[in-house]
Amino acid sequence: MDFFEKKGHKIVPSSSLIPDDPSVLLTTAGMQQFKKYFTGELDPMKDFGGKNTVSIQKCFRTSDIDEVGDESHLTFFEMLGNFSFGGYWKKEAIEYAYEFIRKEMGLEIDYVSVFKGDKEIPADEESEKVWKSLGISEIKKLGREDNFWGPTGSEGPCGPTTEIYINGVEIWNIVFNEYYSKDGKLMPLKIKGVDTGMGLERLATASQNVSNIFDTDLFTPIMNKIKDLTESRSVRESRIIADHIRTSVFIIGDGVIPSNADRGYVLRRLLRRAIRYADVIGIPEFELSNIGQVVQDCYKTTYPSVSSTNIGIVINDEEKRFRKTLEKGLLKIDEFGIDEFGHLRDITGAQAFELFSTYGFPLELTKEIISPCVLVDFESFETAFKKHQEISRAGNEKKFGGHGLILNTGELKAGNEEELKKVTRLHTATHLLQKALREVLGKEVEQRGSDITSERTRFDFSFSRKLTPEEIKKVEGLVNQKIKEDSPVNFKEMSKSEAEKTGALYFFREKYPEKVKVYFVGESLENAWSKEFCGGPHVNRTSEIGEFRILKEEAVAAGVRRIRAAVL
Repeated sequence: MDFFEKKGHKIVPSSSLIPDDPSVLLTTAGMQQFKKYFTGELDPMKDFGGKNTVSIQKCFRTSDIDEVGDESHLTFFEMLGNFSFGGYWKKEAIEYAYEFIRKEMGLEIDYVSVFKGDKEIPADEESEKVWKSLGISEIKKLGREDNFWGPTGSEGPCGPTTEIYINGVEIWNIVFNEYYSKDGKLMPLKIKGVDTGMGLERLATASQNVSNIFDTDLFTPIMNKIKDLTESRSVRESRIIADHIRTSVFIIGDGVIPSNADRGYVLRRLLRRAIRYADVIGIPEFELSNIGQVVQDCYKTTYPSVSSTNIGIVINDEEKRFRKTLEKGLLKIDEFGIDEFGHLRDITGAQAFELFSTYGFPLELTKEIISPCVLVDFESFETAFKKHQEISRAGNEKKFGGHGLILNTGELKAGNEEELKKVTRLHTATHLLQKALREVLGKEVEQRGSDITSERTRFDFSFSRKLTPEEIKKVEGLVNQKIKEDSPVNFKEMSKSEAEKTGALYFFREKYPEKVKVYFVGESLENAWSKEFCGGPHVNRTSEIGEFRILKEEAVAAGVRRIRAAVL
């Protein structure tokens, strides 16, 4: 950061692992928070005061999960990156990288690679010339599979790359964003941009002159804790546990909790793999949260989000759940896999799917526990899984009346006009609910997520304990009082900084554009009872909501509560 700040780059803090990009579940690259600057949708001069930025971004990739345990692969890593949105191009980007590696870090470059070109994209001769001018003679010319990067998610900026190798390992990937990819088609970008990524862990391996990532000072405290907990010296299992717990701490710290869908399933998979390998090498039960505490101690100064005491509670709670699942699943495996003579027998795809769908036994564990001993028909499992998905999709279509979705923002879902009306009423009611919760419980209440369908609203919020029946009644009564007052619901559009000054509430994990709408309940924004950053839709007056009913209040995770409510 110091190096690139001196080169005229603005320091931008890491964004959350929960991205504002709907095409990916978790943040996979440093450039993700800058996507809209490469496309021209946002203005870097306005937001950063310059066209060049530098960041160290928290990143997560599931693509490497099966490789974890070797010397260089991780699921979570810190991505060092410098970016330019039309400020400089290949010559400067390569020269900066060379200067940083050779002069700042004092490291020798083995070789570099450049894009060799194909039928669609020309060879990157410009990068080759720059490297030669710096005295680098070992230059490999590689194809699209190796030296073309992007996009993150289903669409976005992309382009040819040049890569730097030290001790035979790729250290730094410099991407020249010249194109925008959508549906497999490349279109030239109006503004050419530079996007670089260098893994801190790999750089540490090279600079500390150790043989692998897990011997760097980033991992030694975690690995030492694992050694203290077991007599086993199994390297692969210890590395997997260290990586998965470190990753889990960061994901939980950014607000994800284990579940059977989306980000929650990714976290659940990591924690359950860690639990399984902990059992394999003899780590006592419920010690993984103590390994997590070591991770928290290492990173809490740099990343305050990992300092929460809730993280250890979430890890222990998931271990409790998984141990119950393991117990049931392993009994079923015995039933499937041992014949009347006590001999092992093959497991069918249908049986493997039953373990997954009925007993919550992850396919990955079926592979790791059973597959080395007996044959499992995974091809038939995939067939059963696809059939299950088709049934689920058909059920969703029926739920939405057979219509194409006319509203699906991730938070709001409706399938036809009638459902849209109900969702709109519930959406405004959710704004009133958040305000009522803060009035009754205090400003400790902050939104942690919401999901609204035509049947109900689900609102997650920070609060340290279960609500009393009196508090629930008070919140419900306050919302209904505001509905009866028949207040107008309006919005004003303004800059994000102006909106923040109004005192309007906003979801702290959301990345908002420079211009936002503030919806308010009341005669004016100044004296409004409720005001929030929001894109709509909303009713015109609160009386249109109807009667508000709280159906259920429950815990989602330590420190996070959930209310389910409906309108009549």
